[in-house]
Amino acid sequence: MPLYKLQINGQTHEVDVDADTPLLWVLRDNLNLVGTKYGCGVAQCGACTVHFNGSATRSCVLPVSAIGNSKITTIEGLSVNGDHPLQQAWDEVDVAQCGYCQAGQIMSAAALLQQKPKPTMEEIDRTMQGNICRCGAYHRIREAIKLASTKA
Repeated sequence: MPLYKLQINGQTHEVDVDADTPLLWVLRDNLNLVGTKYGCGVAQCGACTVHFNGSATRSCVLPVSAIGNSKITTIEGLSVNGDHPLQQAWDEVDVAQCGYCQAGQIMSAAALLQQKPKPTMEEIDRTMQGNICRCGAYHRIREAIKLASTKA
């Protein structure tokens, strides 16, 4: 098996895995970064969203061999103390119910706010449409993203 050097959350990690191993499983099984969740395995639900060079990317379909020197950020790397404006807004609006999708939701929203600090509701809806919340907390998710955009 090849050895891969990955830049994750500002640190270099070496992993010895098969080339086609999805990043999701490298994060969870090899690096114990379990905030990124498995949802569907086919990039349709968004639970596994991480940042790949700043862009929201589904880690369940991204083979480790495709990463190269790219920078990966997981929910654990978004903020050391959980004080990112989105994390604060999530708490203030009381978004989470079961919480399973929340890391992916926050990572998608963070990529949006990085590109567009003051998005419209239409832009929020368009960006977040690929993230599924089985609890149906969509209204609170939208509200929290809008709130976070006023804090950044």
